[in-house]
Amino acid sequence: MRTLLAIGLCAWSACGFAQTPEELINRNGNTDNVITQGMGYDLKNYSPLTQINKSNVKRLVPVWSINLMNDLGETAQPTIYDGVMYAINAKWTFAIDVATGKQIWRTAAEWDPDAARQACCGVVSRGAPPLYNGKLYRITLDNHVLALDMKTGKQVWKQKFADHKEGYTATSAPIIANGVLITGMAGGEFTTRGFLNGWDPETGKHLWKLYTVPAPGEKGSETWPKDTRRGAAVPTIPSSTSSTGAPATRSRGHRSFAADSTACTRAACWPFARKPASSCGTTSTRRTTYTTWTAPTSRCSPTSC
Repeated sequence: MRTLLAIGLCAWSACGFAQTPEELINRNGNTDNVITQGMGYDLKNYSPLTQINKSNVKRLVPVWSINLMNDLGETAQPTIYDGVMYAINAKWTFAIDVATGKQIWRTAAEWDPDAARQACCGVVSRGAPPLYNGKLYRITLDNHVLALDMKTGKQVWKQKFADHKEGYTATSAPIIANGVLITGMAGGEFTTRGFLNGWDPETGKHLWKLYTVPAPGEKGSETWPKDTRRGAAVPTIPSSTSSTGAPATRSRGHRSFAADSTACTRAACWPFARKPASSCGTTSTRRTTYTTWTAPTSRCSPTSC
């Protein structure tokens, strides 16, 4: 009987951490388990729950809070499965008990500090870490994608897809589509060529690479003027489209300042003039709790950066 009970418990535990493609699609609007960005591939970011409404929202009070040990800003959306919240930022990945706010585990997001010199708009992690088949997937600033075990936070695999010394960084969370993990990249401000990568989510094996803009001679290249085939790539709606942004239409040495003006953080100021962050004047300060941060108090200018 004890043996049967143990087997039953193991089976239940494995089942509880085997997120399925149907759960990722979230067609039924399951609000208990949110395992991808936007509560499903339609990216509505809307909850059908009605317990909190316009008449009682003013009575909400804090129940618990947790320090996410990060002074670089919080821009990521958490995911939730089986009563556990998974939160990421540029420095850490956390598993948190939703009911109590107790930390279950945390894992450092290790990356080369030099990559911050190439981050145009702050050292942050955007999007939500997708959960699939017992693993959490995320990127690091220096262009690595990795899988963590949802129960323990231990790294399962890690792969590099670009070199930050060539202007590439990674700040947007990956997605799962048709059993494939898809990652994008950042760096369009530095005349990089945007691309998407496909990975086996179980093993980390690289499956394919797709550039978002055709090279000279490829189909569609005639629609792009010379020296404009650049821009970052971010995966959005799986198996149908990807979004691109921040196209760099000039060489790095001839881009106007107006296109480069960003908040005066250490990472934002350095790429444009390679001066210490102190040269930018007052820098932005952000709280380390999950939901709030203060806005930058100044902007870079031609004289400060």
